[in-house]
Amino acid sequence: MHIDWSVTQVYNTIMSVATGVGLLMLVRFGGLLRSGQRISLEGWALGFAVPGFILTLTGGHMTLTWPLSKIGFPFDDIIFGEPSLAFGVMLLAGAIFLWRSSLMSLESGVAAKESKEQSASLMTHLAEAVHPLSYFAAAMGLALISIGIAGMYYQLFAAPPEEPISGRFADYPMLEATFISMLYALTGLGAILLPFSLAKGNPAVLAIIKFCWTITGILFTLFGALNYFTHIGLILNTM
Repeated sequence: MHIDWSVTQVYNTIMSVATGVGLLMLVRFGGLLRSGQRISLEGWALGFAVPGFILTLTGGHMTLTWPLSKIGFPFDDIIFGEPSLAFGVMLLAGAIFLWRSSLMSLESGVAAKESKEQSASLMTHLAEAVHPLSYFAAAMGLALISIGIAGMYYQLFAAPPEEPISGRFADYPMLEATFISMLYALTGLGAILLPFSLAKGNPAVLAIIKFCWTITGILFTLFGALNYFTHIGLILNTM
């Protein structure tokens, strides 16, 4: 198998890492808010902005130019590009909100060290501000589940035999199709539940979201890190 790598770009490596870290940061930030611990709004704004920018840039480029279609995988431009773009923009929106909240706190003379009362106030304000955006997140959650179903139905995501490690399972396409599809579906389930958690603050709903995004965040991060090796090997084996 020969691929002309000069005509396309494959960067779902960093997209996967940024997605995983973004999900884990959302879980951690929510936990800090609920526990009343000290929060650096500037720090979390920067933390969300970095993966948000990466996902917006790479997801936007993939969505608008379809680079993977040039090597025979046009459906991957939809699967990887559009969810990354949506998640990236939402992370950037969150970063802007936190940065603005930090500036307002400084102007009002509030110290950066948040007390439990101040954290509770911030959590209430954040829930009210993010609630309208959560409807778009839920809609994208449905899209992620749809992608997961398509992955299983069409047996997508199988690595070519030329790819190290993952390519060893090329003869078992349902294996990787099941793994990646479950990642998408679990992430989507957490997104669908987001509006309900913000409206009611139901502990059971919050626990489900935390479970979904912790598991998928870890797996997306590790899978993306592994792909730095496997994709380099794929390129070298198909040049």
